[in-house]
Amino acid sequence: MRTPSLPLLATAVTMILWASAFIVIRSVGGHYTPGAMALGRLAAGSAALSLVAAMRPRRLPRGRPLLLVIGYGVLWFGLYAVVLNAAEHHLDAGTTALVVNVGPILIAVLAGVYLKEGFPRGLVAGLVIAFSGVVTIAVATSTGRHDAIGVLLALGAAALYAVGALLQKQALHDVDPFTATWLGCLAGTVACLPFTADLLTELGEAPRSATLGVVYLGLFPTAIAFATWAYALNRMSAGGLSSSSYLVPGIAVLLSWLFLGEVPAPLAFLGGALCLAGVAVTRLPPSTLLHILGNKSGPRARR
Repeated sequence: MRTPSLPLLATAVTMILWASAFIVIRSVGGHYTPGAMALGRLAAGSAALSLVAAMRPRRLPRGRPLLLVIGYGVLWFGLYAVVLNAAEHHLDAGTTALVVNVGPILIAVLAGVYLKEGFPRGLVAGLVIAFSGVVTIAVATSTGRHDAIGVLLALGAAALYAVGALLQKQALHDVDPFTATWLGCLAGTVACLPFTADLLTELGEAPRSATLGVVYLGLFPTAIAFATWAYALNRMSAGGLSSSSYLVPGIAVLLSWLFLGEVPAPLAFLGGALCLAGVAVTRLPPSTLLHILGNKSGPRARR
């Protein structure tokens, strides 16, 4: 029996772990190059997921479903990680968050057109509010470190995220969430194998704390978070679930405060509140949203 709260719980776990990834990437980035970090992360995630998969036989997809899994595995698990890591070498955290968070908007548009999810008022309004929150956080946290290459890389990461999520949504019609995550992670690992030499070199030079950070990225923001994401995506619309990604910048600001001692600017708190409000609006039932809108225009309508 499905419990309605389980997809929401899975979404919350995903967003918290993805937010923690930004903190760890910042501390690891000085010791691992973008490709090596992505390969190390995915290799650790693949190993953990393969151990779980070995515990009982699983039906492997074939044909089109398998191609979809390989497609989003290469694009989202693999190339997205490399491109995002590279973007953060050119951009500050605020600018990166701002540009990459074009992704949920792209997902909502593409899902509305190609997956026939439509454009519910609550989703559109919530996306606008949440994105304004990301803009506010970006203004508060920007240090001015950015260039055209970094912006292009971040836009590329947003596009890879959007396309990957849509391919995964289609694959989940035929593949269970865990298998979709496991095989996608394996495909991403294979795509990053050209960085093997870099990873081996940097493993020998990086401090143990940095290597443990890469392992953490593989076990938690990758293996666990992508599995909980797939579980939620199998039960929610792509546009609606992707809007939850706007919680990540706000959570990342709080985690930086708690674990790195970086006190957020007041404007960052405002941005986080807007992100939270925007995501909340996307979760409003259509009847509730229409009631709110109706109350605002009701007196005129009754005259």
